Amino acid sequence: MSRSNEGVVQGSKTDAPPSGADAGRGGAGTSGEAGSNFLQLDIGRVPAGGRTEWLAGRLRAAIADGTLPAGSRLPASRVLAAELQVSRGLVTEAYQRLAETGQVSGRGRAGTVVVAVPSRAEPPAGPPAGGPRATGAGAGPVDALRALPCRTDLSPGVPDLAAFPRTAWLRAERQVLADLTPADFGYGNPQGAPALREAVAGWLARNRGIRADPGEVVIVAGVAQALALLSQVLREAGVTRLAVEDPGSLGARQQLEYGQLEPVPVPVDGAGLDVAALRASGARAVLLTPAHQFPTGVVLDGDRRRDLLGWAADGGLVIEDDYDAEHRYDRAPVPALRALLPEAVCYAGSVSKLLAPALRLGWLLVPARHRDAVLAAKRYADLGNPVLAQLVLARLMDSGELERHLRFLRRRHRRRRDAMLRALRDRLPGARVHGAAAGLHLTVTFDGDAFEDTALASAALDLGVKCHPLSWHRFRPGPPGLILGYASGPVAEIEEGIAVLAAALRRIRP
Repeated sequence: MSRSNEGVVQGSKTDAPPSGADAGRGGAGTSGEAGSNFLQLDIGRVPAGGRTEWLAGRLRAAIADGTLPAGSRLPASRVLAAELQVSRGLVTEAYQRLAETGQVSGRGRAGTVVVAVPSRAEPPAGPPAGGPRATGAGAGPVDALRALPCRTDLSPGVPDLAAFPRTAWLRAERQVLADLTPADFGYGNPQGAPALREAVAGWLARNRGIRADPGEVVIVAGVAQALALLSQVLREAGVTRLAVEDPGSLGARQQLEYGQLEPVPVPVDGAGLDVAALRASGARAVLLTPAHQFPTGVVLDGDRRRDLLGWAADGGLVIEDDYDAEHRYDRAPVPALRALLPEAVCYAGSVSKLLAPALRLGWLLVPARHRDAVLAAKRYADLGNPVLAQLVLARLMDSGELERHLRFLRRRHRRRRDAMLRALRDRLPGARVHGAAAGLHLTVTFDGDAFEDTALASAALDLGVKCHPLSWHRFRPGPPGLILGYASGPVAEIEEGIAVLAAALRRIRP
């Protein structure tokens, strides 16, 4: 934060009282009680030599306990100094101490604003004990971290929300509303609006090589709901254990556990999921991310694909989470497994990484033997997704706007990825980078280091930067690492975030 901004300005850094005109406006020489309605601050009994630290401590505590949430504006330094009957330099020094730890930021005429809450913001050391059912629906470290304010968000899975095509969306929405009849505002088809199912079938054919009839497409509230529906259907079919990648998405694992399926970890290496280990696990179904494995970024190679499809042809079921396959930069597209063996692959995708998670729109393709059960589960879950948003998305897909938006995002994401790679090379030269060819995140590991990656993530959060420790997404132990998203922020923010990570690493390294 610049010292020239209101609330953090050049001035005396002593506890000396003001003189002259300042004293006449309520300085220490003025009669009356030295206190402020702001936080009920009473500085009267604080020793003169400790007032700056006392004020900084009171502000820090108020930020930590939520009394001053992110976005709160601190009083102008001149005003607070007058109320406390102290020098303005004392107040600006207290504000500056909070600025140096990333808790407040000077915003020029807007004053000094709370921007982060680091002292309470340590990520949990790992997944909640007992799984998500023990902590309540939606609970978990990822959800807790997502809710915390910060200066720089390097969390994975966050798309470029500022790039949402508002103009194209509004234009499509106006066109949709102009064409609707009164009957179109009634209950929709629980399977999804026919227009969107047809548009999704075309999108998948063009972009993922999947040939599907619109009647095979089920519109869902994102991949999360797809996993919830499949968990219910598989459990009713007698499946109680489901293989998952290790490392793999903690959020997906919690979704399965909430659906009362037991996740069975299967190792991932440089070629993708270890299919021999999958066979040995005895699991009858597997969830995986073959086009861009989360979080390592590896692609399931040709031999493993053939082996996996052979396992599926023998009676196994594959759940393919194609969460960000459209975002690729340095490699050719990877065909979807669903395109190769549709009778044994459930395919899930969404626009969460392409447009925005707030839309809660995705799609699910299931083999014919499970389709009726999935449709029944969807109907009884919510009677179908909101129809208007479905029709607008269908219009974007059919008009070519979504492809244009994807091309724009690829250029933008490539620049941000390259900026993160440069910053990692310059600031963290010992880090090993994984998964740079595609997606919206990088994984870095620190081979040979003995620190806990949760401690590194906590230290970074103390300094205002959010990211995921790799251990959150692991079953087995491994080298410490971080998962760093680069899609959501500008280049300068990414560079600053990596610099902060380097400072945090210096703090916690033994």
